Amino acid sequence: MSVEIVIESAAMRRAVEHAERSATAPSTTTLLVTGETGTGKDLLARFVHERSGATGPLVTIDCASLPESLLESELFGHERGAFTGATEPRAGRLEGARGGTLVLDEIAALAPPAQAKLLRVLDERRFTRLGGGRAMDLDARVIALTNVDLARATETGAFRHDLYFRLNVLSIGLPPLREQPEAIAPLAELFARRFAHAQRTDTKIVRPDALRVLSRYNFPGNVRELRNAIEQALVRGSGRRIEAADLPERLRAASMDTGTSRPTLAEVEAAYVRSVLDEAGGNKSRAARVLGISRKNLYERLRRAASSAGTDQ
Repeated sequence: MSVEIVIESAAMRRAVEHAERSATAPSTTTLLVTGETGTGKDLLARFVHERSGATGPLVTIDCASLPESLLESELFGHERGAFTGATEPRAGRLEGARGGTLVLDEIAALAPPAQAKLLRVLDERRFTRLGGGRAMDLDARVIALTNVDLARATETGAFRHDLYFRLNVLSIGLPPLREQPEAIAPLAELFARRFAHAQRTDTKIVRPDALRVLSRYNFPGNVRELRNAIEQALVRGSGRRIEAADLPERLRAASMDTGTSRPTLAEVEAAYVRSVLDEAGGNKSRAARVLGISRKNLYERLRRAASSAGTDQ
């Protein structure tokens, strides 16, 4: 499935444009993607891989989930007898990513010895299996992901300066969702459509009251938290519409704390236009006929909704 990224803010547009340029860079050029947890760093890595036209696979290793004793074996592979339990030779992720992309998730979790070995591999573009003597070429694009400020981590000694500079040849910072509130409604509707399709149910429409609650929440978990909230709402709700009451309690409580009010006329109109467009299967001419307006007027209303405060688009 092709990677789909919703672009509803200038910051996200810049990030995607940078990703497209990064995809055309030589595969020997490393890319560092930064951003808070849940901002979609892994999605952007897949986007770069897809746009690069790589013939090999996308291989991901979570540096935080593996103990130090196993991480090097996962990266470099090992030969038989390299350590206790190594009864058979095994290729590592570096070999598995040949011709493709290697994504190092949570790169800040690498222990100092692994950082030193990774730096050498990136500099020489060659590596050796643990317990082996034959050097192999690194034939993969390397993308590192982190939610840690690596520049600050180098100052405290938690991360090597030289590895940071080696990874940070190209860099992309993803904005948190609270800095792009205009993306909340389009993302919510996208997730609703995806989950409905996966569950083989009717397309769900996110009601204005639900969009208002979503727009008032800070989303510390960013896009991932929004996605989970919509999934919960689909499970809890009934019918074709997601109501505010279907959303998780923490979101509704946050909305109450800031003082809920009725949706504005513009919010109601924008939500109604989107619902008609959804029911028309995205066919703008058909939606315009149902609404009793011209196609040009429909485009104007959609543009107006997209440029609003973010509660309806």
